[in-house]
Amino acid sequence: MARTLALVDCNNFYVSCERVFRPDLEGVPVGVLSNNDGCFVARSAELKALGVRMGQPLFEVRDLVRHHHVRVFSSNYALYGDMSARVTDCLRGFTPALEIYSIDESFLDLTGIGGDLSGYGAEIRQTVKRWTGIPVCVGIGPTKVLAKLSNHAAKKALLDDRGVCDLRDADAREHVLRAVPVEEVWGIGRRSAEKLSLLGVRTAADLRNLDPRLARQALTVVGERIVYELQGVACLSLDLVPPSRKTIAVTRSFGQPVTDWEPMREAVAAYATRAAEKLRAERLAAEALQVFMHTSPFRPGPTYSNAVTVELRPATDDTFALIAAAAAAARRIWRDGYAFSKAGVILPGLVPLERVQPDLLAAADRQRGTRLMKALDAINSTMGKDTLVPAATMGRAWRMRQEQRSPSYTTRLADVPVVQA
Repeated sequence: MARTLALVDCNNFYVSCERVFRPDLEGVPVGVLSNNDGCFVARSAELKALGVRMGQPLFEVRDLVRHHHVRVFSSNYALYGDMSARVTDCLRGFTPALEIYSIDESFLDLTGIGGDLSGYGAEIRQTVKRWTGIPVCVGIGPTKVLAKLSNHAAKKALLDDRGVCDLRDADAREHVLRAVPVEEVWGIGRRSAEKLSLLGVRTAADLRNLDPRLARQALTVVGERIVYELQGVACLSLDLVPPSRKTIAVTRSFGQPVTDWEPMREAVAAYATRAAEKLRAERLAAEALQVFMHTSPFRPGPTYSNAVTVELRPATDDTFALIAAAAAAARRIWRDGYAFSKAGVILPGLVPLERVQPDLLAAADRQRGTRLMKALDAINSTMGKDTLVPAATMGRAWRMRQEQRSPSYTTRLADVPVVQA
C-alpha cells in the first residue's frame, strides 16, 4: 500500500494565536517580537506586505509601525504552547499516527484512508479552525519532503486557493516542482542552494532530476535522501515517539544590564525553577547543572564571559536542590564591576526518573521532597502558572522587557476572557 502523508502547518501561528482572542486584529498588520521586544519573529500577511522582514529589529521600523498603526505584541509563549497543544489534540482525531514536528507543524500518516484526500484535508482545515480558531494549510504527498513542499504550495496558492494541496497527482507535482525555487525545498539552506547552483540546479524539479550520487557529493547523504524523497521514494520515517531529551536549557537576556549579585542570584534561581518544571513534566532527573553568564559584546565597558558545571548526586528533579546548586555555581563565576546581559541554566546528562540511583547516606527526605514537588506542580497547573513560586525567584530587576504581552487567555485563571450577554 502506497504511503500517504500530510503536513498540517498553522498559518502565521503566533499572530493567529493573538487574533483568536482579538478578532478586531483581523485584516490589520500585526507583528510579534522576540524576547525583550527586540526583533520580529512573526508577521501577519499585512505586515509582510509593508516590507517588514523576519528578524528585523523593531527600532528600524518604528516610524512605519506608527504610520500604519501596526499592532505589535511581545512573545507570549505560554499562550502559544497551549494553543499548539489544542491544535495537536484536534489533529489526533484524524489519524492515530502523528508526528509533532514543531510548535506549529505536524505530520499525519493518512495511509489507508480511502476516498477524496483533498476533501479530507479540507475537513481537517475546517475542524481545526472551528475548534481552535487557528487557520492551517494541508499538504499531502507520498514522502515527508513532498508533503512539506505540498504545504508550501498550498500556502502560496500555486495550484488554487483552497489551502489544501495534493502532490500525489503527477501533473500537479510537476507543476509545483518546476515553480518552486530549490532553496524552498525542505532541508536546502542558503549555502546548499549556492552549491547546487554551481551544478545548474535552480528549481525543485532540477534537484529531483539530479543524479543522487552528485547530490551526495555536494550535500552529503542528506542531499541524496532529499533527491529520492522528491522522486517519491520514502527515506524519512515518521517519528511517532519523540526522542528522549538529552538536555534542558533555560536562558534569557535581561531586560536591563545586571550589575549586582542579588538580581543575578534571583535570575539564576528562576531559570533553575523553570528547568525543574520541565524535568518533572518529562519524568527526568539531572545528573549535572551548568550555569553561564556574560556581558554584551555590543555595549561599551569591560567584557566577561564564564560558565561552570557542577555534578548532582544523586540526580534530581527537585526545584530547591537545583536552585541551591545553581546559586552556588553562579557565585563561583560572578565578578563585580561588570554589566551582565544574559545568563542561563543548562541541565546536561538527563536520565529517566525511575533509573535514579538513590543515595542511602543522603540526609534529605527524598519522598517528602517528591510529595512537595507534586503538590507544587498540581497547584500551579490548577490555579495557573506561577501561583506558587520559590521566594528566591521573586525579584523583578532582571526580567525581560515584555511591555506589550497579551494576557495568558488559556493558562491563567485571572486572564480568562469574560463574555457578557
